[in-house]
Amino acid sequence: MEIVNQTTLRRDTTLLSLTHLAQLLPYAIGFGGLLVPFIIWLSAKNSVEDMDLHGRTIINFQLSLLLYIFISIPAILLVGLGLLGILGVAILGFVLPIVNAVRAANGNPPSTFLTIPFI
Repeated sequence: MEIVNQTTLRRDTTLLSLTHLAQLLPYAIGFGGLLVPFIIWLSAKNSVEDMDLHGRTIINFQLSLLLYIFISIPAILLVGLGLLGILGVAILGFVLPIVNAVRAANGNPPSTFLTIPFI
């Protein structure tokens, strides 16, 4: 009978990268950019090395993007500059997950550019 040590964490940079790339689902199918990474994070945070750090970064980033959008919408009516804010959020929401996926594949910590630490 083989004894398996359940306390060791496996190193899975592919899953970390896919978790970051799952944030791009709204650009492809319209939804899932927060829900899919959240489910992956909850299911693998105790078994994959660095998943807790990357998962928290993803959730904080997605919540930050939602906050920036909620701030930009009234700014459209007030100043008109809210359109630039929404465009900036769209670009940031597309570029940063790709950057973090590459960083995760290389074993580096994720970038927290313009991310508010909620959790």
